[in-house]
Amino acid sequence: PLPPCTASLDFLNDLTIPDGTTVPPGSSLDKQWLVQNNGTCDWNSAYRLRLIFGDPLGINPEQALYPARAGTQAVVRLVLTAPIAPGTYRSGWQAFTPAGDPFGEPIFIEIVVAP
Repeated sequence: PLPPCTASLDFLNDLTIPDGTTVPPGSSLDKQWLVQNNGTCDWNSAYRLRLIFGDPLGINPEQALYPARAGTQAVVRLVLTAPIAPGTYRSGWQAFTPAGDPFGEPIFIEIVVAP
């Protein structure tokens, strides 16, 4: 049998919506992160992204993790909705294996909602 693979994720860059961006209440947010699958596991549809802190910003707190072969870069994309109430919001997400084990660096979005 093959030895088990190692799941890993490195955050590389915010591609959209830099931390601290001011957005209008209720606006749609197309957040994209560039990440590296630097483990030995290929991410498939069984790999998940889960909310680990903060506001889910209008989406389900568990999402599919973008499929990526081991050793490649991938863009993780979530289409979120800004809250109506003014304030600073932070939403943190973590990758999870099919067995439910967290792995890699968390990724997050931080926005300032202002009219």
